[in-house]
Amino acid sequence: MTAQQRRILVIGIGAGDPDHLTLAAVKAMRRTDVFFVVGKGPEKASLTDLRLRMLDEHARMPYRVVETDDPSRDRRPMGRGDYTLAVDDWRTRRADLFEAMLRDEMTAEETGAFLVWGDPSLYDSTLGILADIEARGTVSPDVEVVPGISSVSSLAARHRIPLNQVGRPVHITPARRLFDVGQNDDGDIVVMLDAHESFSRIEGEGVWIYWGAYLGTPDELLVAGPLRDVADRIRRLRAEARSRHGWIMDTYLLRLADEGTGPTAPVTPGEPGGDA
Repeated sequence: MTAQQRRILVIGIGAGDPDHLTLAAVKAMRRTDVFFVVGKGPEKASLTDLRLRMLDEHARMPYRVVETDDPSRDRRPMGRGDYTLAVDDWRTRRADLFEAMLRDEMTAEETGAFLVWGDPSLYDSTLGILADIEARGTVSPDVEVVPGISSVSSLAARHRIPLNQVGRPVHITPARRLFDVGQNDDGDIVVMLDAHESFSRIEGEGVWIYWGAYLGTPDELLVAGPLRDVADRIRRLRAEARSRHGWIMDTYLLRLADEGTGPTAPVTPGEPGGDA
């Protein structure tokens, strides 16, 4: 059986600020016939609403929006092997869903698109799932990727700092691998997907944290300072924000403030862009 061909755009839409859409993203949206929007439940309806507002402003009629709910995923704390199995199961069910949409909700003459939070290359599953669908052999996505502004770039911009120090690397890691990466202190560490406040378990002096949540949105929160001084404040803000919104997405940079490389003026909640 010949695989059904589908033209698919994977468009990075930034970390939350509608003005972070690139010109390339807008042009891609304007040549899309079908937008696939994957919702994450009522608690995160604002993420779907933002995508739809972007389409209202930038997409060209006629276009269609196909909305579906994201399959649930086991998010309990678990060991690395169990975590991998849980993610594999979720990705398989997501691939089933995406495959059905590509097959049934668009034609070979149309162009479909996924609007991806941040940048499609950084801790997002869309490209991997489309590759899995390609391997199945029933639908063949012809994929074009439009990069977007990631939460990492937004974090550095909002704190007015360079992401790297001179001649030194930057490590980007999910929180569950923070302490593996931390065994090598040659550089700074950007931590994403931290549901359990892993920064609380870091000991020692001289570590600064640049933390941001809901980056680019009206609910943005920012804190910077010596980790030992601001950790409790970040925990309090996280708890309050999660209670208020029902969810939280945050990112932070850990940096050793040595050899004169300490931070410049920190942005704190209550200043422009911060909302305590």
